[in-house]
Amino acid sequence: MEGYQKFSDEQLIGMLREGNDGIMDYILGKYKPLVLRRANAMYLIGGDTDDLIQEGMIGLFKAIRDYRAERESSFFHFAELCITRQLYSAVEASNRKKHAPLNSYVSFYSKTDEEGKSLAETLSTDTMDNPEQLVIAQENLAQFWEEVKRHLSAMEQEVLDEYLAGHNYRQIAEKLGKSPKAIDNALSRIRAKIR
Repeated sequence: MEGYQKFSDEQLIGMLREGNDGIMDYILGKYKPLVLRRANAMYLIGGDTDDLIQEGMIGLFKAIRDYRAERESSFFHFAELCITRQLYSAVEASNRKKHAPLNSYVSFYSKTDEEGKSLAETLSTDTMDNPEQLVIAQENLAQFWEEVKRHLSAMEQEVLDEYLAGHNYRQIAEKLGKSPKAIDNALSRIRAKIR
C-alpha cells in the first residue's frame, strides 16, 4: 500500500484498469475521510450516519468506475462530485418517503391496545388455547376488514387485495393497468384510512 503514494490518483485509476486490484482498497481508504466529512454534514430520514457513509462509498465506487482522464478533470473533483450526488440522492429519496412501507411498521412487542397489551401478548398461546377467545378474535378481525373495505374505493380494494397477496407496486400496476405512482398513491390513501 505504501508504494502507491508516489502515484497520482489518475495513474492509480489507470493501473487499476490494467488489472492491479490491490489499488481499489488503497483508493477507497484514501478517500474515506472525504466521504465521512460529506456524510456527517447531512441527515437521512429513517436512517443514520452509517447509511449515509455507505451511500457515499457507493458514490466513490461509481467515481472510480466512471472516471475518464480525457475529460480534463482531476479524479479528486470527480470523486467529490459523485460522492455528493449519491448522498443528495439518498437524502432526497428519504424525504420523498419512497421506502415508507419499509420504515413504517408496528412493533410486535410494543403496547398497542387499550389494556396495554402488545400484539405478541394478544396473540399468545394462552388466548388462542381458549376456543371462545379464538372465535371472538376471528369475528373482530372479520369486522375490522369489513369496516376497512367499506371505506375503500373499488380501485383501492383491488390494490389492497393484490398488495396483501404479496405483489409489489410494479406487479400491481401491470395487473391493473395503472402507473406505479397511482398504486403508490392508492396504498398511501389505504394506510391513512386504516389508521
